Amino acid sequence: MQFNKAKILVIGDLILDEYIWGDVDRISPEAPVPVVWANRHTHMLGGAANVANNICSLDAKACLVGVVGNDKNKDSLLTELERRKISTQGIFISNEIERNTTVKTRIIARQQQLLRVDWEHTKPLPRYINLKMINFVQKNINAFDAVIIEDYGKGVISPEILEMVIPLARKHKKIITVDPKENHFKYYHGVTSITPNIKEFNNFKALGSEVVKKFKLESLLVTMGELGMRLFEKNGKETHIPTVAQEVFDVSGAGDTVIAVFTLALCCGATHLEAARLANKAAGIVVGKIGTAVVRKDELK
Repeated sequence: MQFNKAKILVIGDLILDEYIWGDVDRISPEAPVPVVWANRHTHMLGGAANVANNICSLDAKACLVGVVGNDKNKDSLLTELERRKISTQGIFISNEIERNTTVKTRIIARQQQLLRVDWEHTKPLPRYINLKMINFVQKNINAFDAVIIEDYGKGVISPEILEMVIPLARKHKKIITVDPKENHFKYYHGVTSITPNIKEFNNFKALGSEVVKKFKLESLLVTMGELGMRLFEKNGKETHIPTVAQEVFDVSGAGDTVIAVFTLALCCGATHLEAARLANKAAGIVVGKIGTAVVRKDELK
């Protein structure tokens, strides 16, 4: 597949994944908790930024649309994106005092995650920011083969955004895939495919084939962790795809890899089943890595 010819627009919640690495050899005298001797501090891309990172690691092009706060973590996130040659033209800065750049801080000792601290706001964005994102998509939609909507529930994906982006992408005959949150399901009518995890899928309270028909999807790809995936197609076909993961060290961001590879394969002419099988193999690779990881082209081959 000629991944290098694909261009994908990723809209969603941008997250900076911060890792503090160290070792533990005693319990704190102040409380029954381990003392971590920190020796390394790294940043990785999370959320929609991780989706874009997976796309670019496979030699395709990605452009992000999202929001950051006006803080130092914004600089760290943008630096990581620019280092990976991911377009930041569609990223806008919110100057609201209460909105910071979303950060997930994980403390790791001896390859074991001890604690995660989240700095985030989930309130809807102000309308002026929504209008900036909408305007960017309207001006640039023709430059892309597909649109990925990555909803982590941090405020970027709203009814106003969905009611504009989905009809616009459909009008221009673009592939549209969605990594959903349950409170926005009713806005996903007519997209190409949605990729919920099993917990999100269970909130439908309906069979996969019924969801495909109700939302007029081409397919529904449900990720089920160690049980693999299940693909429901509009022709009524249902396929279980067993996991190929050999060892599981960290599932952080595996869903990001799935929607990135699945969408990329569709852009290159794969069937939905071929795309799902490829995404399943990619997920099996990244869960064997520690931290929010990406799959490389040589690994997928």
